[in-house]
Amino acid sequence: MRILFIGDVVGEPGRRAIKTLLPKLKNSEKLDFVIANAENVAGGSGVTPSMADELLDAGVDVLTSGDHIWKKREVFDYIATSKRLIRPANYPQGAPGMGSTVVKSESGVNIGVINLIGRVFMQSLECPFKAAKIEIDRIKDKARVIIVDMHAEATSEKIALGWYLDGEVSAVLGTHTHVQTADEKILPGGTAFISDAGMTGPFDGVIGRKKDQILQRFLTSLPMKFEMAEGDIQLHGVVIDIDDKTGKADAIKRIQKKLDAQ
Repeated sequence: MRILFIGDVVGEPGRRAIKTLLPKLKNSEKLDFVIANAENVAGGSGVTPSMADELLDAGVDVLTSGDHIWKKREVFDYIATSKRLIRPANYPQGAPGMGSTVVKSESGVNIGVINLIGRVFMQSLECPFKAAKIEIDRIKDKARVIIVDMHAEATSEKIALGWYLDGEVSAVLGTHTHVQTADEKILPGGTAFISDAGMTGPFDGVIGRKKDQILQRFLTSLPMKFEMAEGDIQLHGVVIDIDDKTGKADAIKRIQKKLDAQ
């Protein structure tokens, strides 16, 4: 089977890229299942229920998130009952929502998805390595195919998790930095890996924000409102080929599609 994992979807431009490009990708790549990181879809920070539904209606099967998931208060009740929008599993007990889910693909195969958040250069939460094992034990009897979104700053932490989970999950895929890396590989145990799947949104700025505002922040260190960039909209992610009987990955390739080059 073929799974598309879409990197951080940023603002309205990112949502537009999904709605326009995903139907064509489903046909050209013969996709069975789609996962997208949605923590930045609300103006670059957070997600609202209506925006989550917008992406799900556009053909995404499961939405993952990260450190910005709680930015919009209205998502609290939504995520508490949703099977298709998940939050990092290593948030403390009592946080609304689930850190993993199992959703059936159109072909009838159960797909497990786990969301984690790193601790290096980020808020100190519970151990993502231990949380991963707990979530794998929770869903492995329901799904052979398991995809992990590791939302983290440090490449070292993401790479370490890939080796830690090699052979236990189908893929460990990094998000958060918005910059697609070129280190995609299949690890010896059959786990696909990439340090960062990239960003889906406007590329004529700095990780989705207007470049002039970002430059002023760097030059002056003064507080600055960051607004969404608008041009050069692209969809970045990876397509993974997986044996649904064993859960092992056979191939992983990077995807970069421009909205104006359909």
